[in-house]
Amino acid sequence: MIRHQWSDYSTGERIKALRGTEVTQETLAAMTGLSVATIQAAEQDKRLSLPTLLKITAALGVDTAVILGQQPPRRAQHQEDRAMLKNLSHAVHDTAAGIGSEDEPPSMGELERITREAWDLYWQGRYPEVGTISAPLLRAAAARLHAEPAGEQARAWSLLADAYRICAYVANLMGVRDLAYAGIGHAQHAAEQAGDDLRQALVASGRAWVYLRDARLQDALHLAEKAAVDIEPRFSTATPEQLTVYGSHINFAAVVASRMGNADRASDYLSQSHATGARMGKERGFHGTLFGPVTATAQAVGINLSLGQAGKALALTSAISDTSPLTPAARHRYALDKALALADARMWDASLDTLEAAVRAAPQWARHQALPQVIVSKVGRASTARLRRVAKLIGSPIV
Repeated sequence: MIRHQWSDYSTGERIKALRGTEVTQETLAAMTGLSVATIQAAEQDKRLSLPTLLKITAALGVDTAVILGQQPPRRAQHQEDRAMLKNLSHAVHDTAAGIGSEDEPPSMGELERITREAWDLYWQGRYPEVGTISAPLLRAAAARLHAEPAGEQARAWSLLADAYRICAYVANLMGVRDLAYAGIGHAQHAAEQAGDDLRQALVASGRAWVYLRDARLQDALHLAEKAAVDIEPRFSTATPEQLTVYGSHINFAAVVASRMGNADRASDYLSQSHATGARMGKERGFHGTLFGPVTATAQAVGINLSLGQAGKALALTSAISDTSPLTPAARHRYALDKALALADARMWDASLDTLEAAVRAAPQWARHQALPQVIVSKVGRASTARLRRVAKLIGSPIV
């Protein structure tokens, strides 16, 4: 039987799942100060006192409600992820409060290099690694700002805005919504201090994405539309950087409109997105965002799926013969959208083949995504042997 709900498991099974493969019973015993026998008894549902429960929850970095099955864990609840998110939270809140390192900060050039590396990791879908380097990057950027002479801090404010935005993106992907709101709010202040219009627009788009993940669709659409209008360029004179930022904004507005079921609005934004991509001619990156003609078409697949137009989505996939211009994360997401379109078309085997290939190509990225579970759910009982294999691969245990 495939268990889909966190509450379907026993308390002991939930402890074992949260412990994962990277933390043994012996390691958890050492982390909690409990005996291995006590850990074994808890996982076998034989004995779990309140003090034991509290020690285990503290060691695993989760709420007691998660272990007791009252609320599901966030995706990617591996031990190293929880430690990374805690460090990220400390960095965001400490720097915002003016608490920083007393060490000599890196040079501006070195910080810019590390920021580019963080964005590269982000677009590869290596989110835990991004989070790991983002905490020290944020602290270093804040220290660099304080070291700069008054009146010469614009460049440092820009770097700080990027660091906060990266932190917010990682938190948002991992479902830590309060941290995402905090990070994007501090990013907005830093971008305003930098006086950089394009960075301010990117931060606004980031906030709209947090709204989208928080199911605030109307707020997300309003903000995405406003940000796009504020930076809409003249195609005849626009720079590649302006087109990149505008294209990503208008594309995101189409995503939100599709989630709201507004087909006409989504179609209008998609037309503008495709026109912008055609004007650019190729994929480009700027300030941590990427856009181009292939991105516009790949995103259109997911947008049409949201509108219930699986046939149109499948037709669009035939127009994409080469996904190499996309970032790794975008390629993986496109593969999931294609698998979902195939599932909607009741092409079960092709859907599972596509899903399995995507998950095997990027297992670390896939465990932060909800779509694989959605696809498996749609396939249902078709092709049972393959379904069981793929369900196990994406983390839906077979018991």
